Amino acid sequence: MLFFLILITYLDRITISIVGVRIKSAFNLSNTQFGWVLGAFALAYALFEIPAGAMADRIGQKKVFIRIVIMWSLFTAITGITSGYLSLIITRFLFGVGEAGAFPTSTGAIARWVPKRETARAVSWLTIGSSAGAAVAPLIIVPIAQAYGWRAPFFVNGLIGLVWVLVCFSWFKNEPSEMKGISVTEKNLIETNRQYTNDSEPFPWKLALKDKNLLALITSFFCSQWALYFFIAWMPIYLQQGRHFSEDAMKSTASTLFVFGIVGGVVGGFFCDWLVKKRGLKFGRRFVGILCLYIMSILLLVAAITPSNTVVSIMFMCAYFFIPLNGINSFSACIDIGGSKACTVTGIMNFAGNMGAFLLAIFFGAIADATHSFNAPVFVIAGVVFVGSMLWLVIDPTKKITNSESIDSINRISLITNQEVLVN
Repeated sequence: MLFFLILITYLDRITISIVGVRIKSAFNLSNTQFGWVLGAFALAYALFEIPAGAMADRIGQKKVFIRIVIMWSLFTAITGITSGYLSLIITRFLFGVGEAGAFPTSTGAIARWVPKRETARAVSWLTIGSSAGAAVAPLIIVPIAQAYGWRAPFFVNGLIGLVWVLVCFSWFKNEPSEMKGISVTEKNLIETNRQYTNDSEPFPWKLALKDKNLLALITSFFCSQWALYFFIAWMPIYLQQGRHFSEDAMKSTASTLFVFGIVGGVVGGFFCDWLVKKRGLKFGRRFVGILCLYIMSILLLVAAITPSNTVVSIMFMCAYFFIPLNGINSFSACIDIGGSKACTVTGIMNFAGNMGAFLLAIFFGAIADATHSFNAPVFVIAGVVFVGSMLWLVIDPTKKITNSESIDSINRISLITNQEVLVN
């Protein structure tokens, strides 16, 4: 269910970039203006990530899922009836408000439903869904747009989202104990081995915002999202206008690139869990984080330098292979350090990440217009991603974010209990 949730998310999210050249032509938009259209979504998505994640921790995932998908489906469809630059920005901002919380709420569901040793494999279904949605989008969107115009795909996407809502409403449960047909053995296996604990304590905001470990994690994710949002939002336009690909050639390259992401997602889940089992949580998460972003920065740098379109396509495909792997590793780290507050921690990280996406969205177009080169902003992205790789050197996912007062209370109770045992 989470796989299809994220698949639809990315199908909706990438549609505007696939038909971006058509929209720019219809509304006579510059690269800078179109960057603000893309940025409106990213900004709203970032601003509402933390409230949505905190709400999911507080009231459960099911209600938040239903709210998210209904709202994003509505504004996806409304995108198809926009009449100009201003209405497009407003609609995409509200679309971002609606979609905010999808990933934090999904990690909360994983924390409740999956034994901790399978965390990365469970998270991999989110990243596989994102790559699958992005891969099928060009194959679906381009033919519809060619046959019926750029507005039609947004109406189709809105209907697909509402089908998912019906499935979620009728089937999904917040807890294994609420699910019909689940065996007692399976329920006990999940509940005794999962990251989630039934914790009624409020989220320790003061502690979290001073936590250097969390700050390093969210800053690294901020950097990584410059690369992800380039592929999702700007790459189709980069290929068509920067590298002079035809629309069909762009469709083929983009679909193949996102298939690499599917492979990365499948391999990444097993690799991350295997590495953590063999070398420990701290080494496993750090190694993957550094490896993914460092290699990605090198591949993007080569793509910006080379005059060959074939090499550009290969570099982009190889770079995108590491996008899901980095996502699996980062979201798994949120579950590691968040536990019962995984939704909130993921919301904080995704807030930072989408602020990076917002800056990329507006800066890419502005830099391209100012330099008259689509390669110049790719150099910037490569540098930002490299900084993100280095930040993993100080990230320690074994350190949970907990309320220090609660820990003191638990320690005092444990000490008193031990003294009583000694006395007896």
